[in-house]
Order: sequence, then C-alpha cells, then structure tokens
Amino acid sequence: MNSKVILITGSRKGIGRKLAEYFIRKKYIVVGCSRTDSDLISNNYFHFTLDVSDELLVKKMFSFVRKEFKKIDFLINNAGLASMNHFILTPTSSFDKLTNTNFKGTFLFTREASKLMIKNKFGRIINFSTVASPLNLEGEAVYASTKAAVEKLTKITARELGSFGITVNAIGPTPIQTDLIKAVPKNKIQELLNSQSIKRLGEFNDLINVIDFLLRNESNFITGQIIYLGGV
Repeated sequence: MNSKVILITGSRKGIGRKLAEYFIRKKYIVVGCSRTDSDLISNNYFHFTLDVSDELLVKKMFSFVRKEFKKIDFLINNAGLASMNHFILTPTSSFDKLTNTNFKGTFLFTREASKLMIKNKFGRIINFSTVASPLNLEGEAVYASTKAAVEKLTKITARELGSFGITVNAIGPTPIQTDLIKAVPKNKIQELLNSQSIKRLGEFNDLINVIDFLLRNESNFITGQIIYLGGV
C-alpha cells in the first residue's frame, strides 16, 4: 500500500479536525478519534469514538489499523484538555482528567504506534506541548505539568526509538483560537502574548508549517526536540 497512514488523536474539532481535513486533502489515509462521534466523512477517513486513556479501546483501535493498513507512518498526539485554576482550588477530578488525557493518552498512543512503526523501520511521532510550561504560567500548574511530562516522554522515547528509524518531537504552540482557550480570560491571553517575541495568536498555518517539516523524509535526523512557537 503506497498511501501514507496518519493517526491523529482529538480529531473531531479544533486543531485536530483541521489536521484531519488537511491530510485528507493530501490523499493520506487518516485515522482519527475523539470522545464523541465525528461528522467528518471521507473515504480516506476512519473515526473511533473513545477516551484516549482507555487502554483496552486504544488497543482495539490499533488492532483495526494493523489488520487494515499493516502500518502507521505518522502519529500526531493532538488530544488534550486545558484548565485554568489556582492549584489550591484545583479538584482531584480536574487533575485526573488532565493527566489521563494529556499524558496517559500520549503515552498509550505512542507505545502502540511504536510497535507498528518498529516493524516497518519508519515513523514520525509529533506530540503537543504548550508554551505554558516554559513560561510557568500562574493558574496552569496542573495543565503545564502534564505537558512538561509529555516533553520528557518525547525526549526519552526519541532516544529509545531512534535506532528503529522513528523520530519523536513536540510542538508547543502559542494560543490558537479554538475551544481550548475559550474559557481563558482575555487579560490572561494578552499577558501571554506580551511575553512572546511575535505578539499575536497562533494560526493553523503556523502549526502545519512545523508539522510538515517534521514529517518530511529529510527530517530523519531531527528528534527529541521541543519547538515553541511565537518566540517564547
């Protein structure tokens, strides 16, 4: 099979949806997932309704991919939750949701995708971090911590998978106008933008530029890197 196979988590809306549509236009086979059903319809798109932290359902999804396509070329761990709250006021229910989605989900998908990639001696894995981690933003202790864990996972798995032709990198976007930041007060967004070298919200094209670069065959010597956007 000559078509590239890309798996994108959190593909029902926001950045994940735009990524799915972008790679469908490029004639890739796109496998997506989210906690609720998707209305994205294409002969090249396959959607699974699941929680990314549910190990059993994640394994069933990869079983389908293995049987149908025999490979995964690219994985984008996009699924994520954000929450803004003083750490003293943060309930353990929020802690669990953020940790399960942002960190455990990334771990599970990276682990299962790697098994297929190792067999084919090729793979590109892109994780999502956030500028909230290096900026140590107040009110985002748990969210930033889960993404800091993703960054460490990125660096270590890059070392463990490098000999198999698999690269692992992460992107830390500045805020992009999606549902993820709707609940964040405007003054907090402005404070963040003021800390950047380029003082504007991010756009989808900013992201896809980096993603396309990391997925190229010529980028096989770039791994274990965290790329923050906006000049943080």
